[in-house]
Parts: sequence; C-alpha cells; structure tokens
Amino acid sequence: MTDHSSSTPPTNDINSYFGEDYLYFGDVVHRPEISDRQAEAIWDFLSLKQGGPVLELGCGYGRIANRLAEKGAQVTGVDISPTLLKKAEADADERRLNVEYVLGDMRSLPWRDRFDAAFLWYTTFGYFNDEDNERVLSEAASSLRKGGRLLIDHPNRLDLLDHKSPVCHVARRDDDMRIDLFTYDVLSDRSNLERIVVRDGCVRRAHLSFRQYGVSEYTRMLKRAGFETIEAYGQEAEAFTSASSRLVVVANK
Repeated sequence: MTDHSSSTPPTNDINSYFGEDYLYFGDVVHRPEISDRQAEAIWDFLSLKQGGPVLELGCGYGRIANRLAEKGAQVTGVDISPTLLKKAEADADERRLNVEYVLGDMRSLPWRDRFDAAFLWYTTFGYFNDEDNERVLSEAASSLRKGGRLLIDHPNRLDLLDHKSPVCHVARRDDDMRIDLFTYDVLSDRSNLERIVVRDGCVRRAHLSFRQYGVSEYTRMLKRAGFETIEAYGQEAEAFTSASSRLVVVANK
C-alpha cells in the first residue's frame, strides 16, 4: 500500500507562482484594510512588544512585515522570491521603516535563539513533503529564544471537505483576471491549486500544492520540534471548530 502522506508532492512552480502576477493582483486580493486587521491579529496572537524581534517566514512582498514594523516590532522577513522581496524592500523604504529582508529558504535558517516570535501567515506552510515541512518547524524553533512563540495560519481541512471540489476563486483588476482552481486530494491530504492569469492579452498558468494538517498532527510535529504547548484558534482568535475557515496554531517554546 502506498503511503500518500509522505510521498513526494507535486512540483511547485514557486518562481512563476510568486512573481509579477502575484504582485499585480496583491492589493485586489488583500485589500489594505484586511492586511491592517491581520497585522493587528498577529500582534495580539504573538503578544508582540515594541522593539521585540520577530521573524516572518515566507514574508512575500512585506504586506504584514511592514505593518508590524510600523507598530514598533523589530522585523526580519525571509522569502525565496527575489521579485517579492524587492517590492517588500521598496515599500519599507517608502514608509521609512527599518526591516531586514533576507533571500532564503525556510528549511535552512541562519539564526539561533534570536527571536521572541515567528510566524507563517496565509498558507505559507506545507509546500514540501512531510520531512521538509517538519524541518521548517525545527528551524523556526531553533531561531526562537526560550519562551518564544510560533504562529501558523492555514486553511482548515475539515471545512474544505464540506465544499465540492474544485473550488474556484476569481480576482479582477481592470480588464485582467486571475482564476484559482482548488482541488483537495483526500488520499494525500494536499490542496492543489491551478492558477490561470489572463493579463495584457496573455494567458499564464502556475501550480501550487500544499499539505493540509489537522490539530493533532500539528501538535505531534511541533512537540517533536521542541515546542512545549500548542493552542488552536480560528483566524479571529475565536474557538477553533470544524466549521472554522482557518486554523491558527500558536506554539510556545
């Protein structure tokens, strides 16, 4: 019998997915007021303080990192996309913020015992196979000081099962369109996304796959990575239930 959970995941088009098209539709999908509200929620979830060092893994174009810096956090952001980091740095400069942006892979971090908190926001976890996903958690734990907190925000797979597959989301900006088709593979517990971008008369496609974990799996992995306590919430800090659209995990080292 094939072990689907630990098999090699579908190839992710990381560079094409997180590129110029991602930026182009960014403020349409994540309106500024939504990003403001999410940054506030992260501040509260992680009990951040003025001047406290915080690490964002998969920081993208800085929509959350720069907002946390505006609130007074000492922010470091890591991402694998030079295109998105360039935008993050430009936005930080425009806002006159001192944010450290680093091009790198979240599976191999250079810091040890440096941060009070770290987070992976908006489905930034699960891109790899199980072994590498757990490596991300171990690296995050190593980067945190004793007592540090890690936050992971992810779709709730129990809620996904209530929706008929595929699920389609459409974003429009002027005459351009982005179409996302989500399918869920119950055998591998992976969500698979096909993205179709129609822009300036051209059609481009990209694919992304990410592993879905439940609370008990997060608890097992996070304890193995060195965290002592794990809590689960909905995205607005409400109690987590099977009907929650998002799962927010907060772990304490």
